[in-house]
Amino acid sequence: MSAKARIAYYQLAPKGFQNLLALSNGLRTELLGKRLVDLVLLRVSQINGCAYCIDMHWRDLIKMEVEPRHANAVAGWREAPFFTERERAALHWAELVTGIPRTDPSDAEFAQLQQHFSDEEIAELGFVIVTINAWNLLNVSLRNPIPLEA
Repeated sequence: MSAKARIAYYQLAPKGFQNLLALSNGLRTELLGKRLVDLVLLRVSQINGCAYCIDMHWRDLIKMEVEPRHANAVAGWREAPFFTERERAALHWAELVTGIPRTDPSDAEFAQLQQHFSDEEIAELGFVIVTINAWNLLNVSLRNPIPLEA
């Protein structure tokens, strides 16, 4: 795949870009915890193959002083010992939601999520997941490249 952007969507559709950015900036990361949110953002971006977002959210985790080994292990969170049960529940749910329409999260899987999150937190987590999916789909399809300078 080419590293060259197809179009500058953020310039060509400024209203849509600003609205999606406002949604991202409006997420209540304090409700879920910034580390958990960025773990979810990184994992969904990995699933979707969005290099731009993988790079961004990995760097955000490192800036929060998350151990690089922990950030690198997000793709293998099931086997890695670095994640809490709450983080594991969020990562599992993020994978299930990102897999729609190929999969349908079951009632049992939702009940497992409810063991770790309130209804309000689940709603917020849903917006985190769908927002990063939107960014990933735009960036991958339009080939928004990773900035060479961090």
